Amino acid sequence: MSESQVIVFAIPVFFAMIGMELLVGIARNKNTYRLYDAMSSISAGMLSQLVNLCVKTLGFAIYAMAYPYLAVSPLSADALWVWVAAIVLYDLAYYWNHRAGHRITLFWAAHAVHHQSEDYNLSTALRQTSTGWMFGWIFYLPLALLGFPPEVVGVAGLINLLYQYWVHTEQVGKLGWFDRVFCSPSNHRVHHAVNDAYLDKNYGGILILWDRLFGTFQEEDDNDPCRYGTRSHLHSWSPLVANLQVYRDRFAETRATRGLGNKLALWWKGPEWHAQSKPESQFDIDFIKYEPEATGPQRAVATASFMLCLIAVTALLWYAEHLGTVVVLVATLALGLIMHVFTRWHAYSSTTSVATQDH
Repeated sequence: MSESQVIVFAIPVFFAMIGMELLVGIARNKNTYRLYDAMSSISAGMLSQLVNLCVKTLGFAIYAMAYPYLAVSPLSADALWVWVAAIVLYDLAYYWNHRAGHRITLFWAAHAVHHQSEDYNLSTALRQTSTGWMFGWIFYLPLALLGFPPEVVGVAGLINLLYQYWVHTEQVGKLGWFDRVFCSPSNHRVHHAVNDAYLDKNYGGILILWDRLFGTFQEEDDNDPCRYGTRSHLHSWSPLVANLQVYRDRFAETRATRGLGNKLALWWKGPEWHAQSKPESQFDIDFIKYEPEATGPQRAVATASFMLCLIAVTALLWYAEHLGTVVVLVATLALGLIMHVFTRWHAYSSTTSVATQDH
């Protein structure tokens, strides 16, 4: 069974958990969902899965090709300790990949899409990058050097990804000792927050021990409630716009910047670095959430369009192995364009925008 087919089996579970979280939030008078924000996040996830089909999970392919040349002493996939060690070491590699995704602009450009939602719920977990495949694989090559077989690393990566789904919720509070060892909802809320004290903290995927070890841990403070999103507000529901926002802005700044060193630094230094000083502006932690006005019929059409895309993407993920590369590529381009159009329109053929306060 292919990874895309595993994802298809996981989709009903994802949506069942989203439904449960929604009902719990309503019952507690703490609903964390907005229709368009959730559809935007899930659309970004759908686009990410479609792109993965097109690049044939490039990172895994590179690992598999490099493994015979890098493995000093190949390990056996029959040994249980190899699987356990692979999961732990993959998480360590993920920590550094994730940290680079926040502290190096080239990597942040790919990762930013995951943070753009101004809500925090299980749909946010599905908001994945469509460009992370370009460079993220670099961080996992040391596992090949240590001898971990490609199939073991592939499963470890899938476990790491699926584990992180449940931590994207505000409905689970602090968990005592669990928070001190593992990535938990409380720890990951901090990671997604834009509060000054929470920026660039808690990178761990499964274990939060890496953050404690390398000095990037921050506990959630009840007196400093988390606010979510990015400091460069997206103000769009389109998954294409979301994935291209940082690239677009940084390329424009690169063209306007003098000196090769400064141009390169714009991509290798942190997202906050600029070659030319800019007027300082105080970030407003009490910002108003993006929420364009939409009528009932507009919401109905947007929801129907979203559901049709979801069905089409699910079918493509399941049958991709039996379709030619050209068919998959054309279908991906078509569905990506459709999602871009309906998310741009359902904001939504309205010339009036309203903004909502925090829940």
